[in-house]
Order: sequence, then C-alpha cells, then structure tokens
Amino acid sequence: MRALLALAVIAGSLAIALTTPVRLGLDLRGGTQITLETRSTPTTDADAAATDRTLEVLRGRIDALGVAEPTLVRSGDHRILVELPGVHDPKKAADVLGRTAQLTVHAVLGPARTADGATDPASAPASAPAKERVLPDESGQPLRLRPADLTGRDVEGADARFDQQGGVGWHVAVDFSKTGQDKWRQVTARAACHPAGDPQRRVAIVLDNKIISSPQVDPSVPCGTGIPGGTTQITGSFDDTEARELALLISGGALPVPVETVEQRTIGATLGDAAIEAAAWAAGIGTALTALFIIAVYRLMGLLATAALACYALVSYAALAALGATLTLPGLAGFVLAIGMAVDANVLVFERAREEYAARSRPTPRSALTAGFRGALSAIADSNITTLIAAALLFAFASGPVRGFGITLAIGVLASMVSALVISRVLAEYAANRPAVFRRPRVTGIASTGWVRDRLLRRDPFLMRRPRRWLAVSAALAVMAASGILVRGLDFGIEFTGGRLIEYATSTSVDPDRARTALTDAGFPRAVVQSSGDTGLTVRAENLTNADEATVTQTISDLGGETKKIRDELIGPSMGDELRRNALVALALALGAQLLYLAVRFRWFFGTAAVVALAHDVVILIGAFAWLGKPIDGVFLAALLTVIGYSVNDSVVLFDRVRELLGRDRTTPLPRLTNRAILQTLPRTVNTGMGAALIITALAVLADDTLADFALALLIGLAVGTYSSVFTAASLTIELYPSGKASRPRPSRFTRRHAPSGQNAALSASEETPR
Repeated sequence: MRALLALAVIAGSLAIALTTPVRLGLDLRGGTQITLETRSTPTTDADAAATDRTLEVLRGRIDALGVAEPTLVRSGDHRILVELPGVHDPKKAADVLGRTAQLTVHAVLGPARTADGATDPASAPASAPAKERVLPDESGQPLRLRPADLTGRDVEGADARFDQQGGVGWHVAVDFSKTGQDKWRQVTARAACHPAGDPQRRVAIVLDNKIISSPQVDPSVPCGTGIPGGTTQITGSFDDTEARELALLISGGALPVPVETVEQRTIGATLGDAAIEAAAWAAGIGTALTALFIIAVYRLMGLLATAALACYALVSYAALAALGATLTLPGLAGFVLAIGMAVDANVLVFERAREEYAARSRPTPRSALTAGFRGALSAIADSNITTLIAAALLFAFASGPVRGFGITLAIGVLASMVSALVISRVLAEYAANRPAVFRRPRVTGIASTGWVRDRLLRRDPFLMRRPRRWLAVSAALAVMAASGILVRGLDFGIEFTGGRLIEYATSTSVDPDRARTALTDAGFPRAVVQSSGDTGLTVRAENLTNADEATVTQTISDLGGETKKIRDELIGPSMGDELRRNALVALALALGAQLLYLAVRFRWFFGTAAVVALAHDVVILIGAFAWLGKPIDGVFLAALLTVIGYSVNDSVVLFDRVRELLGRDRTTPLPRLTNRAILQTLPRTVNTGMGAALIITALAVLADDTLADFALALLIGLAVGTYSSVFTAASLTIELYPSGKASRPRPSRFTRRHAPSGQNAALSASEETPR
C-alpha cells in the first residue's frame, strides 16, 4: 500500500511538473509591483466594497495598457497589490493607475479677474455662485467655471484618433450615453448664444481638477440648438501616447475613491536571471555535496535517501505549480534551503535504526529500519510542526516576497515528510529485503554505529555536570550580541523605515564614498550609498521623488559612465510602520506559539527552556547583524523565523529523547538522563547540520548580496541554534525541572512501546518501556 502511494505521488508530481509551469515573482522575472492604498473622501468611505470597485476600474486600465499577465489582488480592506511584468517605468505606471479620472464638463462663465483687472488663478469674484470653480486653461489663463453639467457617468467610451486631413492631429473622441447626449446638447446650446471670441462660448473639459481642453463651440452651431450626436472631440497638443492614455482614463471610468502609492518596486529582468542562475548553481552544488556526505555516512541507505531527495524536489515543485503559488527570490532561497533540511528526517530514522541494530541480539536491516521509522516518528512530527508554525506566521503577517517564502517553506516541510516517511521508507525497506543486502548488512550503513557515535562511546563525556556554567556562557554571548545593538544600532531596510532604494549597475566601478560626496553636493546629504557587487551601487534615501530620482541617476552616471537602473523600490511611511509592527508581532507570536505547542506536547519546563533558547538565538543573530552592519529587512525576517523553526527542531529532538528516557528510568538523576539524551542525539545533530551547512554555504558563496545576507543569517543561526539546543535548552531544563515531584512528562502517542532489548552500551536505548 505504501509503495502504491509513493508511486502515485511521484507520477502525479511528474505529470504536474511537465504540464504546469511555476509562476515566477517579479523579483525573478522583472517588472513593477505597486501597492495602492484607497483613501476615504467626505462622500465615500474607502471600505472593502469601494476597494473592490476600484480594483475593477484599475483592471480595465491595465488591460487597455496591454500588459501581459498582470496581477491585481485586494490586500485587506484598503490595499490593492498590482504586479506588472515587463513594465520598467514605474512613474508611468503609477501615473496611469493613481489618477482618479474624475471627468467633468463645465460651461465657461468668463475669465477670473482681481479688482485691478489682473487674472487671479486662486479665487473667483465674490459675486460668483458658491459652487463656481476657477481653474487655469491650457495656456494658464484662469477661467470661471459653472458647476459640472456632465460627469464621467455620462460617458460611454473614448478613443484616441489621428486626423491628418483636418489638421487636428491626435485627439480623443468621446462617446456620450443617451442622457449624456441631451446634457451635451444643452451646454453647447447655451454656449453658442455668445459671440465668437467670447470666453463664454467655450466649454471646459476637466480631468482630475485640471482643464485638459476648453474648445469654443463652432460658429456654425446656432444659438439654442447645440451640437447634436453622441460624440465630441477633445483636442489639444497631444502626441499619440498622451492621447491614448487620456482615452484610457476616460473610458476606464473614474476611481470610486482616490488611491495613494504606498509601495513600489521595479526589478530588472537581468537581476532576476542572475538570482535564478545563482540559486540553481547553489542548489546543484550544495545538493551534490550533501548527497556525497550522506552516502559516505550511510552508504546504501544514504544513496536511497539521495534518490528520495530528488523526489522531494519534484514533489515540492509540483505542489508550487498546482497551488498556483508565486516563486519569489526569498522563496527560491527557501526552496534551496529546504533541500538541506529535508535530509533531517532521513538522518533521524537512520540514526535510530543504528541504535536498534546495535541493541538487538539477532538484528536484521529490515527490523532495524522498521523500528527506526517507528521510533523517529515522534521527533519528526514535532520538529516539522514547529517549522510549519513559523511558516504560517510568515504567511499571516508578512507581505510580498517574504510571504512567498513562507508558502515555499511550508510546502517544503510537507514534501520532506512525504519524501522521508513514504518514498524513502519504501526504497529502504525494499533494499533491505534483498538477499544480497541481507548477507552483507554493513553495506546498508546502519549496521555500524558511526564515527561520531564511536568516539562518544569511548569518551562518554558528562556535559551536564555543571549546567549553570553553560547558562552563564549563553548569557555572556547574548550580552555581547545585545551590546552590538546598543553600540552600532540596527540598519533597518526601507521596508521598515520607508523611503526609496535604487540599485544601479555602472560600466566602471564607483567608490561609495565618492558617490556619497557627489550626492551630498547634489542636494541629498542623507542618502545612504553602498556598493553592490563589483560594479553595482545602491542608493537609499527618504522622500525621494521622481524628479529627485532623475537627479540621483544623473549623478551616478557622471561617476560610473553608462548606468543602468536594475532595481527601484519605494516604501511609504505608513507601509514601513506597518511592516515593522507586523515583524515584531510575527516574532512575538512565533515565540509564543512555540512555547504553547511545546508545553502541550511535552511539559511547561520543556517549552520554557526551548523558548528561552530561541530568544537567545534571536538576540545573537540580530546582534551579529548589528556588529556586521548588515541590513535588517524583510529577507532577514524570513531568515530569522527560519532559524527559529530550525533551532527548535534540535530542541524537540533532544526533548523527545529526554522524555523517552524519563518514561523508562525513574531513578537516574535528570542531569545524567539529559546527558545521555544529548549523546544519543548528537550524531543526528552533527550529520543534519553538515547537510544543511553545505547547502547554505553554497548559497552564500554563489548568490548575490541579498541572498548572500540571507545565507549568512542562516549560517549564524545554524551554529548558534545547534549550541543553544544542546547547552542552553538542556541546561535550563535541568534547572527548571520540578525535582522531587512524582509527576513525569506524559508519554507521546508517537513514542514507541517496544524499546530495543539488551545491554549494549550507554548510548543505545537499552531500557525496556514499562507496560
């Protein structure tokens, strides 16, 4: 049955992978991403319904622009996320999307003048009706306008046309609805009663409080008759692009509520291609090194685990494609990372099988493997659930690429469980049943205890002799890291502070200090300039308008020669505050959720020890980035929560073994039992850590700056998490354990009921479970 399930999973995944491509995020394929926030007006509340109507109007505008595969989704009640693949002019996109397109038609009452006869663009005469408006026409002359006679609701559509014979050139033909035709005839009939040249013979067409055309009614139109028909022309000094955009805005209709751009990202396609190539090389090289390491340690079982890893990659890819998930840059890194983490379940099983094989009087590879899978199930389930908690928090509280990372991580965790508990088990048990393998059990890799375990058997160190010393070392490390936060401060990225970040690729290398001086002279003294690669440069500043961006780009071009803008990100202050707040909430909830889960699955002192160890890891990782001057951004948040999930895995595996030993031995002091659990699980910790480290190191060496910082955070977290789970969490458990009480941790449903028999060694699970 298990073999049929494995075959069905592989066949289904292969079919999906061959027929359904994974959708790439804009940070991988290039384009512009804009987050718009709806704003309430005195007459309309920007609720979810108004945001939905706004989204539909924007969809019509984008469809008319001809953007391939655009994405528009509502995020909350007030935000709309717009992705425009292939669009690399964010100013143009934002202008088209952000205009409310409030179209009105007004009769002209005459020029606006002050008491001395000069035109006054700011006010109308006191005798003018209260609802009169004063707006400058195309030449800048202020005009007094009657209240609107027509609005955008009276318009059915608009089209950009070119009239070469009539000399009009590019113009916009507006088609009125039936009621609009009657209103248009009335307003032009009144205007036609004024003599030629009189401003009151003009009709002003206003778009977003700006007169875009104010033509006179043709002299051939008699007074009181008006212009018949349902179409009129808006003329002006339009080129083809301006005429088409104006027609698009008019025909698309007005936005129900105004919108404001709170976040804007533009990624060049070359940057995405480089990231994909780097991640592919990292995945290939890291996986190859991990496979060689696993095969060297576990021989035949390691080879089969490598085959299961290939199936894991296939299942993960197929799941991403089937769910329609978007693969982003952090998600791509998470996919690579999950390959290294996926081997953890296999290592847990194989190490447990080694213990079973060594403890039995007449062992066979098949029986040892079966017992290994059964005995490791509890640790696998608990450790993967804690990682899923971190992934769920990323999805719930993060946005954009970081949310994509959470989805990829969750898919990777589930796929790794399928790979280890179904596919790998089928392959391993089938191989163990072969006569050739039965006659040569050492070829399986589980018939020997392994190099790490052998050395521990000979030395038998008592690591938990003085647990308070380990706690003092942990406290000292945390204080050193925290001092970096106080001394150096945290370099928050624009995602948390708001502002604009632009990344350039120059033909010649530019010294950041020289660029900083040049930008200061250009009027940007607070701009932060950093190098990015050999010929790359990033500029970060607050309140950088499009005009300012042009000045910055020109300044960099003067220094670096031919300059290409490959990334442009704009985060509004409100968006930055929200992201920073959500990051703190996600972190607090991650720690709280870990504590709650571990308290339920184990006991409160286990959960408390694990959460304190996690807080220790978080402080050290943040402090290390503070000392190194690395940015604290959304990608770092993804790495931080990944470290939390990865670190708690080690603690869960250790606690699972402590709980098992406590359930069988009620006389040995807890420090001795904990020490025994550490020594029994240490081979798994070393082998799993090596597999993950090989993948992460390949990513750190081969990836660009963003992914390199991501990999650096994971390497630091891997080292610190391994230390804290063994020495901080274990030591704190000993200190918190209610000694002298009769209560013991509840046995897990997953805990095996039949422990291996025999008295082989201190590191084998030699005690019998009470029945």
